[in-house]
Amino acid sequence: MTYKLHSLTPQNQLLLNEGKMLPLMEEFYTIQGEGFNTGKAAYFIRIGGCDVGCHWCDVKESWDANIHPLTPIEKIIEHVLYYKAQSVVVTGGEPLIYNLNELTKQLKHNNIETYIETSGAYELSGNWDWICLSPKKTMLPLPNIYKNANELKVIIFNQNDFVWAQEQANLVNANCYLYLQPEWSKQEKLVPQIIEFVKQNPKWMISLQTHKYMNIP
Repeated sequence: MTYKLHSLTPQNQLLLNEGKMLPLMEEFYTIQGEGFNTGKAAYFIRIGGCDVGCHWCDVKESWDANIHPLTPIEKIIEHVLYYKAQSVVVTGGEPLIYNLNELTKQLKHNNIETYIETSGAYELSGNWDWICLSPKKTMLPLPNIYKNANELKVIIFNQNDFVWAQEQANLVNANCYLYLQPEWSKQEKLVPQIIEFVKQNPKWMISLQTHKYMNIP
């Protein structure tokens, strides 16, 4: 792990490198709103830090890891256990910037299912029950992420994204579920186009950000 935060003590930098502390942007217990696991209760852990740089990103405040508190993973696990969550979604930012082995080890020790949402631009770490790969053109996924992805979720922002989605689908494993999701600010225009595309290409399914319709995190 090469990503460094500013003004860390050598000890904290070591703990960050080992995945024993993470820059925690936010955490909350909610209903998963997107993709294969839509509708399931899950505890979300959003880690700060991202250099992928999607111009339509709706959590740009996650990009700078230095503005989010470096938090011991024991504290994060404590919060998960308080809510008695059965599954955890680790997201970002780009969570694979960091070493996630220890976090998932402790979650697994408590019999909690582990899900991750990633662009795939960094090496895979952690022990995951479900890997949602949401690739970005600015930094393409690494081959190992394509191989291990359970779900491919491509955000559709313009017409070129349909072609790119097909290219990405050719790279994932044969058992990977395929989803197209409209970028939220253009969803009224894009949903009819995605519907027609899926009707013509039924290997794909539609993912909608249902949590936004429900007005929950």
